[in-house]
Amino acid sequence: METNNVKKAEGKLGIMVVGLGAVTSTFMTGVLMARKGLSKPVGSMTFFDKVRVGKGENKQYLKYGDIVSVADLNDIVFGAWDVYPADAYRAAIYAEVLKKEDIEPVRSELEKIVPLKAAFDKNFAKRLDGENVKNATTRWDMVEQLRDDIRTFKAKNKCDRIIVAWAASTEIYVPVNDNVHGSLANLEKAMKDNDTEHIAPSMCYAYAALAEGCPFIMGAPNTTVDIPAMWELAEKTKMPICGKDFKTGQTLVKSGFAPIIGTRCLGLNGWFSTNILGNRDGLVLDVPENFRTKEVSKLSTLETILKEEDQPELYKDYYHKVRINYYPPRNDNKESWDNIDIFGWMNYPMQIKINFLCRDSILAAPVLLDLCLLSDVAMRAGKWGIQRWLSFFLKSPMHDYTQNEEAVNHLYQQHAMLKNAIREMGGYEPDQELD
Repeated sequence: METNNVKKAEGKLGIMVVGLGAVTSTFMTGVLMARKGLSKPVGSMTFFDKVRVGKGENKQYLKYGDIVSVADLNDIVFGAWDVYPADAYRAAIYAEVLKKEDIEPVRSELEKIVPLKAAFDKNFAKRLDGENVKNATTRWDMVEQLRDDIRTFKAKNKCDRIIVAWAASTEIYVPVNDNVHGSLANLEKAMKDNDTEHIAPSMCYAYAALAEGCPFIMGAPNTTVDIPAMWELAEKTKMPICGKDFKTGQTLVKSGFAPIIGTRCLGLNGWFSTNILGNRDGLVLDVPENFRTKEVSKLSTLETILKEEDQPELYKDYYHKVRINYYPPRNDNKESWDNIDIFGWMNYPMQIKINFLCRDSILAAPVLLDLCLLSDVAMRAGKWGIQRWLSFFLKSPMHDYTQNEEAVNHLYQQHAMLKNAIREMGGYEPDQELD
């Protein structure tokens, strides 16, 4: 092995999450249970995936933590912001994702995680009515209050490093406006001028995190870090950012199954995706303006894998539709259906049906853990700005669209990027090439 490029994970790692709902309470409970040896972080790539390093006689298959220094679960301290004042225990009970007997063993720890007042604007999530919100005069005031929250939490809990992650609801769609989002100077001016139309609360969290020297993770499809102003801020503060929107159920299937069609050189006439979901996320997405944000995120996956310009005879003008329907009885147990119309030899039509009965937060919790741990690795490795190697975990991988760069949505290419980055940071040769 050559020189390891990652500083050792020492001291406490604070993980401050925006939103203490189903995903976050499930995530926190699972980590606390794992610390007691009562559960395992199943689904976490960091703890279970193995990377080949070396070749021939020197070949080994190692877990991420054996290649680079990963924070110990025992060193994690949790914090949160939420519009509702319920502590993490009550939030976990309310979410009804986990059985009560799987929450009780860590009840005392969860009860100590009380959410800070959220930076919130009801215009961006009309279905939420919580009163645990900050009284901010401007968006810049919102940023300053959040920065103070981060500093206070870090000092109070004696944390060495902080990660800030968004696991709250999807905001209404905010189109990128170059006059506001095109540069850091423009963004800061808009915040100080209290431009509440173009500056979403999530942007305030991201700005506060990066300004305080914390990596920021966007778990929803909001327009937040995917703007030039945030890229400039991440470069200035030397902090890592990645894409957005946790890749959990249907999009995970799509990014893994579309390559089967493409690799087998089968044609595609249409792909119809629909979901039913009954949790708070489903409630918020029932508003058309909020669903539009999610739709843009989910639609982008297929078009970058099965591309007309690469195979016009197979992928010209196929129809792609995505729907999400709020259905309260299903709660967090999301169900997705995919109907895929393909054609093969002599243009004969065939169909593929995929019915995925998943548990949204059960799939999202390990993704959130991986993104927090690996963003921390990136920070200690001195990697800042856009972290394309974390695309595996996200519906909308980060890419510089101002330079006509295209996102990599192909699951197996994303996995190769992830493993190459781990190899490189560990001092090994990044030896998997992407076609």
